[in-house]
Amino acid sequence: MSESTEQRIYQRLAEAQAVFGSLGKEFAQTVASAAEITSSGLKAGGAVYFVGNGGSAADAQHWAAELVGRYLHDHTPLNAHALTVNSSVMTALGNDFPADEIFSRQVQAHLKAGDVLVAISTSGNSENILRAISTAANLGASVIGVTGKGGGKMVEICDLTFIAPSDDTPRIQEAHLFFGHCFCELVEQAFLD
Repeated sequence: MSESTEQRIYQRLAEAQAVFGSLGKEFAQTVASAAEITSSGLKAGGAVYFVGNGGSAADAQHWAAELVGRYLHDHTPLNAHALTVNSSVMTALGNDFPADEIFSRQVQAHLKAGDVLVAISTSGNSENILRAISTAANLGASVIGVTGKGGGKMVEICDLTFIAPSDDTPRIQEAHLFFGHCFCELVEQAFLD
């Protein structure tokens, strides 16, 4: 390994450590509140839906899978869904409607008052995510935002928002993964007690 390659890796490690090192009490309170909102909605017969683009779509699928399956412990399968996984719906909507509507139409079709939408966007400004959030809020669903880069427009329209403390997309996504793992652990725990 060349010295420049090693330096680059150590630089990225230092950046990641700085992001994780800045997560403290506010992070703990945010993730605990997000899990409480979601657990309460699920216990009342609601569902949780996850949405995101690109890497955030992968997070959406990952977190839904943890709640339907298991995160750390066996539990009753929870009513969790990723709005990113139905290729027929996604391609039909992408073909027949503006791209900004691919998630808001699904939200309109599936969510109801008492449900929870977890919207993931590294920038907080993805128009299709913003429209999904607004549609969910209009239906009476709770909206949890997971973002970075200062929060973007999402901050103003979500009920609760975790803002990863970085402007760098890879570091934001790493913090999102940690948020998602903590979130899934706490939601799961609510169904073990």
